[in-house]
Amino acid sequence: MDNVLLARMLFGSSLVFHIIFATLGVGLTLMILIAEILRVIKKDNDYGILAKRWTKGVAILLGVAIPSGTIVGVMLSLLWPGFIEVVGQVIALPFALEIFAFFIEALFLSIYVYAADRLSSTMRIISVFFVALGATASAVLITNVQAWMNTPTGFEVVGGEIVNVRPWDAVMNPAFGYTAVHVTSSAYMASAFVVVSIAAYKLLKPILSIQEKNYYQKGLMLALIFGAITAIWTGSNGHSAAVGLHNNVPVKLAAAEGLFETQSNAPLAIFGTPDPEANRVVGGLEIPGLLSWLATGTTDGVVKGLNEYPQDEWPPLFVHTLFNIMVGIGTLLIGLSLGAIAYRFFTRKKKGNYPQWMLAVLVGSGPLAMLGIETGWIFACVGRQPWTIIGFQRTADAATNSGNLGMFFVLFVSLYVFLLVLTALVMRFYFKRNPLAKEFDGNLTV
Repeated sequence: MDNVLLARMLFGSSLVFHIIFATLGVGLTLMILIAEILRVIKKDNDYGILAKRWTKGVAILLGVAIPSGTIVGVMLSLLWPGFIEVVGQVIALPFALEIFAFFIEALFLSIYVYAADRLSSTMRIISVFFVALGATASAVLITNVQAWMNTPTGFEVVGGEIVNVRPWDAVMNPAFGYTAVHVTSSAYMASAFVVVSIAAYKLLKPILSIQEKNYYQKGLMLALIFGAITAIWTGSNGHSAAVGLHNNVPVKLAAAEGLFETQSNAPLAIFGTPDPEANRVVGGLEIPGLLSWLATGTTDGVVKGLNEYPQDEWPPLFVHTLFNIMVGIGTLLIGLSLGAIAYRFFTRKKKGNYPQWMLAVLVGSGPLAMLGIETGWIFACVGRQPWTIIGFQRTADAATNSGNLGMFFVLFVSLYVFLLVLTALVMRFYFKRNPLAKEFDGNLTV
């Protein structure tokens, strides 16, 4: 197998694994902060219990996120030496700042985990605020490098040498704003629906005490409202990201939509298969003018097609399917969350007693949200091919020439499967040893 492809597979599998834990680390910390604020406002300790138990889950996830993130960093250096050489000269600043963001997150998480019961309500909220701030800042700073790879700025090339480096210009590259917002909001959204899944699953159990049922209903409603808000926000800034692609990386937008010919009144293609010979998407649904309207604000707007570029600079055309899955899942989650909230507030189910079928549907929302995150990240990276740094460095030029990558790929994928199973077992063991009933001091009403 081609060495560049093996390097991409090895690094891609590492990133796909790490994204699970990084995403939940960003989103759950903000939900913990919201729960702590609600505990004070509502004077309801159920929200304090939610915050406490979610924090235990975050601590376990962080135990895997740290080493998996370290692996990604090491692989970035070993598999892509050509890329790292450029990064070290131009865009090293976000990596340096990310260390401080992680320091803030880890420091205040330690304070909150070990001293929450001895802190005042105000100090608890302040501690969790800095945990959430550090987690989000880490995600934004790492995303900054990914955005720069799509719209590289802050340097010039003279005689094959990088000169006139401007680090802050590189940081404030054209793609940074909409990319950072989209990554952050989608992490919040995915984490909310993971909580929705768990709460709905617990409410499906036939025997729950009154306190336990009320607890899970509060957690479910909090996550549904937070999930609906962040899903709508993600859809909105996802549109901004598409406009950004049109302005900055039009070939990526063309591949995402399977658009071959440059045209006004460009159609939006839903599913189907892009066919270069047919010069269109085959088997999909095309909505005339919608792509032009989304990208330019008018159906008369001209959208560039793939045929404007040499074929060896086209992204793989299966990114069209990835893009559709990502957008489809986001749309589905908006409808699902709004529907569940409407059922609660516009029926007589004021106590949140959802029917079994609705709870069963909500259980599936978490895995769907994580699938949306994964397809989104794969689209973002694969859609940049064949470039590592668009217009400047091809992936083949950035990759290592070392051998034996196939063996390492098998070893690391096996390690990731083992860590996933181990994390699930640790979660199960911890929460089984520390059941919810203990949080109510044993005073349960059945």
